[in-house]
Amino acid sequence: MPRSNRPRGPRAGGGDDEEYDISRALFGSLRTESRRDGLWNVQSISAASASKNYTCPGCGLDIAPGTAHLVAWRADGLMGQAEDLAARRHWHLHCWKIK
Repeated sequence: MPRSNRPRGPRAGGGDDEEYDISRALFGSLRTESRRDGLWNVQSISAASASKNYTCPGCGLDIAPGTAHLVAWRADGLMGQAEDLAARRHWHLHCWKIK
């Protein structure tokens, strides 16, 4: 008897998988990091998703389109989440590590 190529198991029904999110696959997962100056939300941006020029606040140099980098914003800001999100900045990976 030939084998069946039909998937089996919990994902076989093709139902909604809450853990899988296409934006997380494209833009990286959101994490919180503790630094000397407080808590920061940090999200990685892949080279394929980087489509604009940004200026890194760590070194003042441009982050060219197609360059993997990260976005960081305060997680413990006093002015509220919307204000913190509006103040997010794009960093080179190295500049963020040495911050």
